[in-house]
Amino acid sequence: MNTLGLYVPGSSWPHRLPAGPKLLGLLLAVTGVLLTSAPALVVAEVVLSAGLYPVTRVPWRVLGRHVRALLPFLLVIVIFQLVTAEWQRAVVLAGGLLAAVLLAGLVTVTTKVSAMLALFERLARPLDQVGVSSRRVALVLALTMRCVPLVASAFQECRDAYRARGLGRGSWRLVVPLIVRLVRDAEALGDAITARGLDL
Repeated sequence: MNTLGLYVPGSSWPHRLPAGPKLLGLLLAVTGVLLTSAPALVVAEVVLSAGLYPVTRVPWRVLGRHVRALLPFLLVIVIFQLVTAEWQRAVVLAGGLLAAVLLAGLVTVTTKVSAMLALFERLARPLDQVGVSSRRVALVLALTMRCVPLVASAFQECRDAYRARGLGRGSWRLVVPLIVRLVRDAEALGDAITARGLDL
């Protein structure tokens, strides 16, 4: 597992595809999804996006994790659209969001962090001409990507520990241990960056 905790090793064609064309394909695919207004086509896009996961031989739990994290937002969208508009609009918006997230997740789990970092650095290289370090920009982007799964993982571990002690409901009680855990992780990450001679 890589430092992001998201990449899943494999030898499928999505894994072998370079990061640049992969991200360009993601941009075009998501644009197409967002421009789709027919409910039937949106459903087909969701099915196709989910169907790409078995091609990569990524465990089904990865797909389930992406869908599960999005469910609360999808529920809010569907309810709001059913109240204010019609079911077709609810399908288009919720389905489009789900397809876009699944496609983005597919790129994430099939692309190494090193490849992403190298791509970001190449894209930011013109900034060197105006005194902005492309290496620092790439590092900041990589750290930003790292924070998303880090917070989610820390929250899950704190919640599991909370439940293992037989405590009842009250997610607000997790705030303090979660903050302590994140501060410790941030300190460890800072020490690792310093030890490698990197500078932000």
